[in-house]
Amino acid sequence: MALTEVQRQRAVYGTRDKKSAAIGAAVGTCVENYDFLAYGTASALYFGTAFFPGADPLVGTLLSFATLGVGFAMRPLGGIIGGYLGDKIGRKPVLVAALLVMGLATFAIGLLPTYQTVGVLAPILLVAVRVIQGVAFGAEWGGAILMAYEHAPWRHRGRYSAIPTAGNPAGVFLANIVFLFSVHLGGEWAWRVPFLASAVLVIAGLIIRARVSESPEFEDVKDRGETAKNPLLKVLKDDWRNLLRVIGLRLVESAGFYVVVTYILSYISGLDADLREVGLVGLCIATAIGVGSSLFWGDLTDKFGRKPIYLVGSILSIAFGFPMFLMLNSQVPVLIVFVYVIGLPLIHDMLAGTQGAWFSELFSTDTRSSGASIGYQLAAAISGFIPFIATALAAAIGWGGVSLLYVAAGVVGVVTVLLTRETWSRKERAYVEEVTSAVPTAVVDPRVANQS
Repeated sequence: MALTEVQRQRAVYGTRDKKSAAIGAAVGTCVENYDFLAYGTASALYFGTAFFPGADPLVGTLLSFATLGVGFAMRPLGGIIGGYLGDKIGRKPVLVAALLVMGLATFAIGLLPTYQTVGVLAPILLVAVRVIQGVAFGAEWGGAILMAYEHAPWRHRGRYSAIPTAGNPAGVFLANIVFLFSVHLGGEWAWRVPFLASAVLVIAGLIIRARVSESPEFEDVKDRGETAKNPLLKVLKDDWRNLLRVIGLRLVESAGFYVVVTYILSYISGLDADLREVGLVGLCIATAIGVGSSLFWGDLTDKFGRKPIYLVGSILSIAFGFPMFLMLNSQVPVLIVFVYVIGLPLIHDMLAGTQGAWFSELFSTDTRSSGASIGYQLAAAISGFIPFIATALAAAIGWGGVSLLYVAAGVVGVVTVLLTRETWSRKERAYVEEVTSAVPTAVVDPRVANQS
């Protein structure tokens, strides 16, 4: 394809906002995963009695996990709204609005009255806030990833797209740190403080995002008058196969994540209450490593392609399903921590660190926001019920049912990888090298100045 000189320079250097765009996107994913871990942990440890006190302990846990799933069920709606607006009016306004709504809803959970205070109104309010959160979360991810991807230099789009992904373990890490502190506060403050503390992350994210310029690729499409009339309908008509592929690829990553991050904490607490703190420490260690491992895997896809990395991660998911629970059942603290390290920095981050670039490259620029967002969030809607399904399977047939669930997700991943095209093959890499060699390093357009 023919490129203007500015586009060639941008392909080589990225834009001057490439780093702040990626960091701003990472703050959003950090808030999202901070909330997920906070809500998942609170569901496993506190919400059963705080909002559903009349139920059997198992039923109370199931109901609290069900409210977790409600938020995820609303994510496709958010993906549709955010994706459509991202392709029509731009990525940036959607990002700012989604983060603001998401932050207010998360903060509101920390202020909710409990069942003991207002009766049945308490779980109703909890579900209502989760619905709002779900829509905001669904609108947030696609724009965040695309801002990082479309501002980045072409040769390093895997690396830059993995920066928002690094916000996932960062959010889980921060939430765990807060919970390790708040658990000693006792009473309702043990679960209220983590939600109230999220306001700090939201304010930081809004400040960073407000300063980042709009996606240059969206601006190019807009200037040429080539924005899709209805990007949602165009994706559903022309790219429905890629939507299904994104769902399949996402399921192996998200299902495994929710088993490891949410269900396992509840499971080991049932084995021995003292293991709860071991689990939180294991999560802290794994997610601290995960910030770096996400970037490592994203960078590796720039060198070897997106598909091989994802295939390896999916195969590892299949292999780890049963050994994971054998290690947990040993109740040996070191082995429990090792489960988190294998399940998150190794397997999960290998998959998640690849998604930003691969999912973006499966769709054209004029429908990229809609395509990536809808596929990603439809899978999230399914995976959000994984803790509920895992709890029900364990109650029915024991831990082997949860292992089978984990392995099945890996099988879905392997099959989908084999059915999905490579978007960063040797041919694409060679083309970018050709573009790079054609750009004079002495003269750089001001719009892409100050590049590293």
